[in-house]
Amino acid sequence: MVRFILSFFGGIFSLLVTGLLFAMLILGGVFWAYGRDLPSHEQLSQYAPKTISRVYSGEGRLIDEFAQERRIFVPGEEIPDQVKQAFVSAEDKNFYVHHGFDVMGIMAAARDALVSRGENLRGASTITQQVMKNFLLSSDRSVERKVKELILATRLEQSLSKDQILELYLNEIFLGQNSYGVAAAAQTYFNKTLSQLEPHEAATLASMPQAPGRYHPVKAKERVTERRNYVLREMWQNGYIDEATYRSEAEKPLRSVQNGDFPAFAEKLPPRDYFTDEIRRQLSQDFGQDEFFGGGLTIRATVDPTLQGIAAKALQSALESYDRGRGIWHGVIAKLPPEELATEAGWRGALFGTREAPRDVEDWIPAVVLAVEDGNARIGIEGIEEDADGHWIPAKDAQWARPLLPDGKLGARAQGAGDLVQPGDVVMVRAMTEDSTGKFIRWTLRQVPQIQGGFMAMDVNTGRVIAMQGGFSYQSSVFNRATQAMRQPGSSFKPFVYAAALDNNYTPATIVVDEEIAINTPAGLWRPKNSSNRTYGPTPLRTGIEQSRNLMTIRVAQDIGMDTVAKYAERFGVYDDGQMRHFLANSLGAQETTLFKMVAAYAMFANGGERVEPTLVDRVQDRRGRTIYRHDQRDCVGCAQNALPAGTAPEIDTNRERVMDAVTAYQLTSMLEGAVRRGSGKGVNLPVPIAGKTGTTNDAKDVWFIGYSSNIVAGCYLGYDQPRSLGDNAFGGTLCVPVFNAFMREAVREFGGTRFRVPEGGHFEKIDRFTGQLLSANASGDNVISEFFRNGTENDAGRMIDGGFVARVMPKVEGIPDTLKELPKSSGQGAGSKSVTTSSGKRKVIPQKADFGSMSSGGLY
Repeated sequence: MVRFILSFFGGIFSLLVTGLLFAMLILGGVFWAYGRDLPSHEQLSQYAPKTISRVYSGEGRLIDEFAQERRIFVPGEEIPDQVKQAFVSAEDKNFYVHHGFDVMGIMAAARDALVSRGENLRGASTITQQVMKNFLLSSDRSVERKVKELILATRLEQSLSKDQILELYLNEIFLGQNSYGVAAAAQTYFNKTLSQLEPHEAATLASMPQAPGRYHPVKAKERVTERRNYVLREMWQNGYIDEATYRSEAEKPLRSVQNGDFPAFAEKLPPRDYFTDEIRRQLSQDFGQDEFFGGGLTIRATVDPTLQGIAAKALQSALESYDRGRGIWHGVIAKLPPEELATEAGWRGALFGTREAPRDVEDWIPAVVLAVEDGNARIGIEGIEEDADGHWIPAKDAQWARPLLPDGKLGARAQGAGDLVQPGDVVMVRAMTEDSTGKFIRWTLRQVPQIQGGFMAMDVNTGRVIAMQGGFSYQSSVFNRATQAMRQPGSSFKPFVYAAALDNNYTPATIVVDEEIAINTPAGLWRPKNSSNRTYGPTPLRTGIEQSRNLMTIRVAQDIGMDTVAKYAERFGVYDDGQMRHFLANSLGAQETTLFKMVAAYAMFANGGERVEPTLVDRVQDRRGRTIYRHDQRDCVGCAQNALPAGTAPEIDTNRERVMDAVTAYQLTSMLEGAVRRGSGKGVNLPVPIAGKTGTTNDAKDVWFIGYSSNIVAGCYLGYDQPRSLGDNAFGGTLCVPVFNAFMREAVREFGGTRFRVPEGGHFEKIDRFTGQLLSANASGDNVISEFFRNGTENDAGRMIDGGFVARVMPKVEGIPDTLKELPKSSGQGAGSKSVTTSSGKRKVIPQKADFGSMSSGGLY
């Protein structure tokens, strides 16, 4: 009997051992099969997560952030113990004792699933397993993924310490609201650093991994509070906090940025503008999208925030002034449905959701029309509390405008606000105040102008762009007209023609014939004209650019050759190499380019002819602080010495390419000073010497002004995005010069300015500025000017250039001297055309408003 019992139990034992052996073999085979082609866990030792790239101003102020995953990497040793303990308590209380997987946790999860018959399914993954899933595996729920997770977790525990694994986890995990990692989440939910978190706030963050998409601190406030208190209780039971702390922290309300309890971190940042967006556009091309948005770059921008604000305001003022002067109302941004207007909460929510309304224009606020009564419009204003009387747009504030009718025609001038707006219309408003006291007067209607433009300013010696505005409002249009808009520069291009001439044996006193020109082209006869519709006979080169004479410019371009003009323009970067076409019309600025290129090219006139590359960025550092880009490559001679002799300073060796002779640069600058004093730029009014040139294209489709002091160059253009005439009274001197003045007044106050440096290799001689003739040293009078000549060229003063065109006898006009003849008017073919006789003797009608493809004359003024 005993033998039978022993034999029976022995057989059972043998079966158990054999079964266990086979189970181990099968399990080992499964692990071997799944473990062969697993990704290497060793790559985690070189962990480089996607982190935020940040842009700082020159003073070190954070001005913008760019990220695909909003993550701030924090080394493990800098993460407070309190935060680590909260996550360990919430996610893996045995983290510090298991070897990658928690057997007890797995068994407890299996038990709960059996008891609840599958209704209570919870994960049993350790923090190590979650790291493997987040980094190396997918998130699908399958046995295969779980097995791979166990294998990799075991291997990782053998390669990295617990603190290193926790560092990976706390920096990688998604915690909702586009926040990755604990540091970014602390900023998102509480606007605090990790060291500033209180225990209940750390517990709130540790609550998020369970359901980051559903655990919203406002929409799911009760659920998040319950989970937070569970984490606090676990921290107490695990010995990380005492009972008193647990109970006091659990009693605290759930406070968050989303609930309005803390100011949002983003509120500290200025609104994104054209400057930082252009940095994004350029650097994402240079470094690649992935590196820019996820490389954790530290970018030091060249922008001067104060001057950037002034540039924006100056351009906005000019655009709004022109648009308002047209007297056409087009300011309705959106229409809210009537049901949204029934309650204050309804219209406030709908107004806040109207993203088309720009909120980056100083003092402008979105508003919705609630009612129209007796010509006055009652409005609800974003961020402004309602009062008993309400907020109103009075009837008189609408009487400047005419509405656009459905058929596109203009209606009669408005008599009240009801002629322009109706209930539900979303508009922009501004508070009108007294200039002296700031006392509120009334609310006024505003509208985003249809006309647009660009502005840019940079340091002429370093190329640092200190301000850039690419339109009226970045939020209403992200297209950067300073860098992306291709526009005809008009007469602002002429300095490059004159620079080429001065480098090809011309002097400022060289005489150029200002007479009518008729040129046969494949499209017919082209007859360019001066802006005054007159000719002026033999005229010094200086006067040609000061008064922006088109006919003189064409003769100069014909004489030196358009190939020479094109080489100069391309050398200065106005056009890419080989891209400027050799048509005479292009000497008048008919071929399109960008404001960015034009301003950069003018900087080389100002700095004496040295190449300078414009930049929006001084330096870029990677996530480890290594400099991977630096703009300024100049050498500092003597900076490496421990001490310099008394009275000496380090010398900066520019080591830059010379694109223009220094004498030529000064001669051209002197001539452009004359354009500001006596020409179309005479509206410039600044306390330092300024040189510059206006530009107004055919039919005033674009107006320009680019000017510079001894250290700052700035440029502006205005025009419609779909080019059309700005009107008969639109000129670069009237629309762009005021923008230049407003900006440069502040720039001069900050950076100063001196007389332009006179180079070696030349000398001054007095000449008659009307005839170009040399005068004695003691000559004086309005006609006398001190001109700078290259040594040995003063005897060429008075040399006459006609460009090789055949002389034509012009009809005499009564009362006008022979040297001041008026061009014949076009014959009666309509206001938009003229009739001419071609070289074959046939009559041909030529459109007055020709495009470049036919016979555009480019710039006029």
